[in-house]
Amino acid sequence: MPMLRTPSGGAGHGTAATDSGLMSIGTVLNVLRDEFPEVTISKIRFLESEGLIEPQRTASGYRKFSADDVERLGHVLRMQRDHYLPLKVIREHLDAMERGEAVPLPTVGRPRDGEPLLEISEGPTAARIGKAELLAAAGIGERELEEWESYGLVAPLPDGAYDAETVNVASLVVELGRFGIEPRHLRAMKAAADREAGLVDQVVAPLKRHRNPQTRAHAQARTKELAALTVKLHAALVQTSLGVRLP
Repeated sequence: MPMLRTPSGGAGHGTAATDSGLMSIGTVLNVLRDEFPEVTISKIRFLESEGLIEPQRTASGYRKFSADDVERLGHVLRMQRDHYLPLKVIREHLDAMERGEAVPLPTVGRPRDGEPLLEISEGPTAARIGKAELLAAAGIGERELEEWESYGLVAPLPDGAYDAETVNVASLVVELGRFGIEPRHLRAMKAAADREAGLVDQVVAPLKRHRNPQTRAHAQARTKELAALTVKLHAALVQTSLGVRLP
């Protein structure tokens, strides 16, 4: 796994919260965004609420993160992004690693007798979250979720659950709402995203239909690569139009 760049002097959990090696949540956000440009403060707080990290607190209640906390966050975000693992599985995997156990990277396979089957990852398997988990992560009510769905910003899967990436979308919608940007204003963004996704699908479609299984498997990697490029281009075009440079 690639190492995240963190400020020098990182401290472990046992260090006092006044140690200069500890970081505020804003500093952590800037460190993580080098590799995870879509991460938000809401996402970091959600991962804390799920027990993935345990930052220290000052006497005033402010979060203070050590270099180990930031590294753990990077592992969590990487396993979500690259392997689509649910948070419970990620937490158990990281805890086992911290105990010094040699454990393979798991993925959630097909359920057997109602229980998740853990197996060595051979490819991404989309994780699902329930409505209650999504509402809690975004800090919204059912009426707001229904409004977002009416504008196509989020959509449930056929079984009524949601793709794990929906948490990220929901967090961003909430963040934009703090600036007075309402869900109805985001329909144009959703339409543009759909067009960009359609373009990527058009490019990788021949790979998906290929007779060679390895070539079809390569379609997934090519899709992720093209998606990353379209996101970067979109951001660059927005910056150019506004005449600003984002961090």
